[in-house]
Amino acid sequence: MGLKAAARVSDGTYKQGKFYGQCGHNAPRTKVCSYWLAGTCNRNPCRFLHRLPTVQPVNEFTSGSKNISRSARGERGRKDSVSAKAPDSLCHFWALGDCVKGDSCRFLHSWFQGSDFALLTKLEGHKKSISGIALPPTSNKLYSGGRDGMLQIWDCYSGLCSEFIRLGAEVGSVICEGPWVFVGLTNSVKALNTECGSTHHLSGPVGQVLAMAVARDMLFAAIEDGTIRVWKAGTQADPFLSGDPLKGHSCAVMSLTVGGNRLYSGSVDGNIRVWDIDTLTCIEVLHAHTDTVTSLLCWDCCLLSCSLDGTIKAWVVSEAGTLEVIYTHREDAGILVLCGMHDSEAKPILLSALKDNTVRLYDLPSFAERGKLFSRKEVTSIQVGPGGLFFTGDALGTLNVWKWHSVEPKEQASDPMCC
Repeated sequence: MGLKAAARVSDGTYKQGKFYGQCGHNAPRTKVCSYWLAGTCNRNPCRFLHRLPTVQPVNEFTSGSKNISRSARGERGRKDSVSAKAPDSLCHFWALGDCVKGDSCRFLHSWFQGSDFALLTKLEGHKKSISGIALPPTSNKLYSGGRDGMLQIWDCYSGLCSEFIRLGAEVGSVICEGPWVFVGLTNSVKALNTECGSTHHLSGPVGQVLAMAVARDMLFAAIEDGTIRVWKAGTQADPFLSGDPLKGHSCAVMSLTVGGNRLYSGSVDGNIRVWDIDTLTCIEVLHAHTDTVTSLLCWDCCLLSCSLDGTIKAWVVSEAGTLEVIYTHREDAGILVLCGMHDSEAKPILLSALKDNTVRLYDLPSFAERGKLFSRKEVTSIQVGPGGLFFTGDALGTLNVWKWHSVEPKEQASDPMCC
């Protein structure tokens, strides 16, 4: 403890104004000491209560049933809140490795809730938020990029980091297409060919590259300045030729996805723009979200969009030929990432990462919850792999590997459809 910190403790000041005297003797102590509850408090005196607070009874004749004292109402509200959220809330002490209550703790001691999938391993290496995960189909390597400016390359068999590349700038996005891995950086995109080992530096962006997509031999990059940069396929010597940027958003472009001959872009301005890939022109602007459109996903005939406004919207083409919202799903927190996959029985599953450090798994199209993943910080990237694998990367730099359980073959005699 430094001299300044020691002085602050010794003079007894506390910025919320709840304890003022030396060592807290004059403190209006109203909060129970969590360490005392766990039996580990070693402070004497402690500025928190070492007993459960008592609630003064309410005089029904003078105050009435509606005029419950603030202390009683607050205590009851806290108890109701705890009991309501305890069964599906992560124990933060357990997540840090120091929960002393063990099996008696009323919060979850697990990184997930659900029975159809499991956590295989945690890959540690990044020092900051993971912003992109890619698994090239022609490679046995997993690529992850982070805000620490590192591109980690993991061996899919051993789970070890086989190589890392210092990029010199924050990574805003990582995707793959065929043998190519594209890494979105500040003011540039780095293209790596996993088959021949060649690398290319694509210049042109102004600001951070926040998302990327590939369609019709074209690479699209969402840029912090509100534009979408385009590179078209070139020659073997120069495989990427820069095209004219797509303009229209008034703020940073955060998300891109491709469906059919359409490119969809979501922005901090709250709008979704629809671009014709053949003409590279904007043909429609969708106004439905009230905050940043953070992720977009094309699934069959639907476009799914999510936002920091806490909603997921499902769009379909109307009879007039324009996109309209047919369903809105609401969450209690802003939504960061959407990802779609199929479970072990080939049922469609939507993964939705929220700002409350959870990932919700939903059956589609019913949105019935299948499970929940927990993290110490926000999950910032999700990627699907082969064989029921999927990956999540969080704001602490942890890369989690998950897998759906395989379907056990049923005995012929128990199959009601068997002849």
